[in-house]
Amino acid sequence: MRPSHVLLAVLVAAVWGVNFVVIEIGLGHFPPLLFSALRFLVAAIPAVFLVGRPKVAWKWIVGVGLVLGVAKFGLLFVGMDAGMPAGLSSLVLQIQAVFTALFAFLLLGERPARVRLVGMAVALAGIGVAAVDEGASGPLGAFALVVAAAACWGVSNVLTRRAAPADALNFMVWVSTVPVLPLLALSLLLEGPSRDLEALGALDLSGAGALLYVAWGATVFGFGAWGWLLRRHPASTVAPFSLLVPVFGMSSAALFLGEPVSPLRWCAAALLVGGVALASFGGRDRRTGRGEEPGAGGTGSEAKGPGDAASRPAGRGRLPTGREITSTGAPTGPGTGPADGRQPVPPSR
Repeated sequence: MRPSHVLLAVLVAAVWGVNFVVIEIGLGHFPPLLFSALRFLVAAIPAVFLVGRPKVAWKWIVGVGLVLGVAKFGLLFVGMDAGMPAGLSSLVLQIQAVFTALFAFLLLGERPARVRLVGMAVALAGIGVAAVDEGASGPLGAFALVVAAAACWGVSNVLTRRAAPADALNFMVWVSTVPVLPLLALSLLLEGPSRDLEALGALDLSGAGALLYVAWGATVFGFGAWGWLLRRHPASTVAPFSLLVPVFGMSSAALFLGEPVSPLRWCAAALLVGGVALASFGGRDRRTGRGEEPGAGGTGSEAKGPGDAASRPAGRGRLPTGREITSTGAPTGPGTGPADGRQPVPPSR
């Protein structure tokens, strides 16, 4: 990669990591479900008029929109509003790689290689250490909500594999149109119209800035830049930069929010990031013969290697298919990883 491309990849990871701090700030201005709804509304408009028509079937857009937008982000925002620290949230969400691999095995018949299983075990150990640390200093219920959000992210990654979008930004913008009304309805039902109207009436520059950052910075710029890099470099070159997200998340939370980082949390971070790295980039997965690979037009025997067209930059081979989309959601986020030449699904931050 050119130095400028490396800097862009690091910048995207930094934007996604700092996004958790901005979410924490935004939750001081909006109820969590309303904030999530507004995030998707601002991300979708006016971008939806600029990216062209959807390039995948509507059933996948609606499915991913409900699971990722309503369930994953709803749980994440509610969990953070209930007391889950921003830095720890950026770390715990990375367990989505384990959930994605589990759901890919159950639903797509992908049997993870042994090194990936080791990575998943290490990542789960990191979650256990983080739970012990949070149990000693914060609400375990909020911690559980963020873990549930990671599980929903895993489901959405599998659905995205089935959708096999050739244009990640186009897909994400159209997905962003789906959660707006369901989240608004949930906000009116659970948070109350008076609280929502009060938040909107008291909107100031800080709240508006947080909303614009999570919508245009983390979503539109983040996905656009990440997709641009993936079109020019092999996935195995780009995806490792995603492991910087919790590093930026925890450090920015400590710097701007004063969140303490205990020795146990550093230990959890080392285990989780190391485990996710093994689970994402170690070895090849095998198929269990449970039907055709979605979007590939063939069976799972057509595995792609680093020298195949799938691992080359766009313009030098055929467009990616469902077989070439990693189940880790790598960076979310996420299973199968880009080390075997498959294009990762960009995460939703």
